[in-house]
Amino acid sequence: MTYDRLHPWLLRAAWAVLPFTAGPGLASALEGWAHPARTVAAAGLWAGWGLVLVATLVPHPIALTVLRIGAPAAVATAAAAASVLGTASAVVALVFAFAPATGVWSVNGTAYPNERRFPLRVPAWLLIGPLPLAWALAVGGPTAGALLLGEKQWVAGAIVAVVGVTLAVVLVRALHGLSRRWVVFVPAGLVVHDHLALRDPVLFMREMIETLGPAPADTDALDLTLGAPGLALELNLFEKVPMTLAPRGRRRGEEGASALLMFTPTRPGAVLEEARRRRIRVAT
Repeated sequence: MTYDRLHPWLLRAAWAVLPFTAGPGLASALEGWAHPARTVAAAGLWAGWGLVLVATLVPHPIALTVLRIGAPAAVATAAAAASVLGTASAVVALVFAFAPATGVWSVNGTAYPNERRFPLRVPAWLLIGPLPLAWALAVGGPTAGALLLGEKQWVAGAIVAVVGVTLAVVLVRALHGLSRRWVVFVPAGLVVHDHLALRDPVLFMREMIETLGPAPADTDALDLTLGAPGLALELNLFEKVPMTLAPRGRRRGEEGASALLMFTPTRPGAVLEEARRRRIRVAT
């Protein structure tokens, strides 16, 4: 069994053991709570764990979003309960949830048999602030509302719950967009599917691709990496292909064409291996 086939089972195992590793510490932390609030908290913890467990069983972009929202929540919850074993176990699950192999496994769950998708890395400007803040609000708002209602603070709880859930719906939808950014090999060639960089997905026909390989440090290629960390790949075409950059801020979508562009997949080596298998010349 190759590691890519073994990886989902390791992910499932890491998540499945959390009730045994983190459960005792959480139960101890909840002992001093009032019964209604304790019941709400326990029900929420079990529901969240169950939802993520289902996500480990079903390869799908939505499951990837659930995993990458739920895994950090598990770490934060175990740490808040001062459970050393639980926190360590949750960190292991977090590492598996954010592993590139998890992304590839998840996004290919809805791919056609003749397709192969490879997720793109998250831009650095999102990682250093907006992304953690969006996660905290998406998780914290509904949780705070539910706990206030559990404490029978009906007015405050209702207000926080309504605002928190509404905000969570918007933010989770935005976070899910990050699970739908990929390059995909299709029979006709290669498609860059990234709403943050391009207004619409762009197909690069195989016969138009001269080479695909690691981007040189001094390249003047059209930068579709958005500043994402990691090894960028450079796609060199025989002729320019029209495309429209995604609007950002006050900038409207800019239409143009390019014969040289670069992007940053989470697994560049696997992308190049797939390119060779698809008879696309790989530059070294």
